[in-house]
Amino acid sequence: MVNQQESGMRVLQEPDPWRRRYVRRLQIVDASLVAWAVAGAYGVRFVLADLPEGPGQEGPYIALSVALAAVWWAMLGLWGARDATILGAGSEEYKRVFATSAWLFGFLAIFSYALRIDTARGFVGLAFPAGAVGLLLGRWLVRQHLTVDRKKGTSSSRVLIVGSPPATDHLIRSLRSVPAAGYLPVAAHLPGASSSSAILKEQGVPVTGVQPDVPSILEVIDSQKIDAVAVSAGVQMTPQDLRQLGWELAARDIGMILAPALTDVAGPRIHTQPVAGLPLIHVSTPKLTGGKRVAKRTFDIACAILLCIWLAPLMLVLAVLVRMSSPGPVLYKQERVGLHGTTFKMLKFRSMREGADAELLALLQAQGSTETPLFKVANDPRVTPIGRFLRKYSLDELPQLFNVIGGSMSLVGPRPQREGEVALYDDAAHRRLYVSPGMSGLWQVSGRSNLSWEESIRLDLYYVENWSLMGDIVILFKTFTAVLRTTGAF
Repeated sequence: MVNQQESGMRVLQEPDPWRRRYVRRLQIVDASLVAWAVAGAYGVRFVLADLPEGPGQEGPYIALSVALAAVWWAMLGLWGARDATILGAGSEEYKRVFATSAWLFGFLAIFSYALRIDTARGFVGLAFPAGAVGLLLGRWLVRQHLTVDRKKGTSSSRVLIVGSPPATDHLIRSLRSVPAAGYLPVAAHLPGASSSSAILKEQGVPVTGVQPDVPSILEVIDSQKIDAVAVSAGVQMTPQDLRQLGWELAARDIGMILAPALTDVAGPRIHTQPVAGLPLIHVSTPKLTGGKRVAKRTFDIACAILLCIWLAPLMLVLAVLVRMSSPGPVLYKQERVGLHGTTFKMLKFRSMREGADAELLALLQAQGSTETPLFKVANDPRVTPIGRFLRKYSLDELPQLFNVIGGSMSLVGPRPQREGEVALYDDAAHRRLYVSPGMSGLWQVSGRSNLSWEESIRLDLYYVENWSLMGDIVILFKTFTAVLRTTGAF
């Protein structure tokens, strides 16, 4: 076994070229946006506005602008906003960018108050929001470019997975399902396994061995040019060997990832507590009660009312088009199952001919699927021409804003389904009914009707188990993109 002294003398592995390239790109983008925000705030406050601070004030504010921009850019690096482990996926990168900006201007306010420096409020009030929004938008644009590269199989960390065959198989499937996260499984090591390759043949990932010792894993790391090692559940290695492996990886500047047997659990529910040298993971119980429920309901009502006012002209035009397109009412009301299994009347612009519900069973039987819940029927002959357009861009669902205001629906949540579909639920699927159904949700922004029933349920359960107000806001923003792409809409 390689001893600790030898591992400490190893030369650190050079960082991945894509990481260096990506961090440099972020440094340039951050510097440009910070300079733009500070210079813009200075120009608007002291050049364009007819509000001079008095003779001789321009010089100090120029110096303050330069210092503020430099410190802002430096703090983004010190606060870990360019840390390679959070770049390209998830919300942590955005949180750190915003937190860094908020802390900086908070320090500036405290500093000005403590020293009784009369800093122009207009300057600060323009620089902070412009810079924060600009930085977030810049990060998003750079991330889109990185996501394209990762879907092509480049700009990703080469991962060696160490664990039991079932856990390794599950982890490989999970990482491959989200290529934008930047983890590319290239090999698997199965310490102590009786079979080295049977369960992983269809995955196309080579199994490098079943030896439970650290040197054999290090040989694979060196030969495969591994960037990170993911230790999955059920790995047959002693705590001492895992600790030794961690030392060796640290000496090579290779990431070590622990993947416990927890699925669909988001970060806010996970809390780590060190006890006797063990990192115990606490998973909190998901609850949408009390203040969380009030916050979600308040957000729903406020946004739904604003959207109704803003979209009133569009909804009026759509109502006229539906009324003129075919005989029948403008609005279609259908009974759906909502919170805790209660039923309600869901509103939509009518997109089918009158009497379409009576034809549904025959269509499902023709598709050969009456035992699996279906969201929609592909190439539905009952849909009117104007209805096809409304469905393509989800415009038929706009009247559901009134359901949101009334409390039977939420802006974000699992899609409401018919009683016949709910009757086919298993125990896991029934957890969808723990929260109010939504106009949009993870299902809609992840592929809509192109997803299988199992994938749709998994996404809905993830939402139920990991609800957050920020998550709702992110889903709403993604909804606009999903609607414009029209993927899975029919």
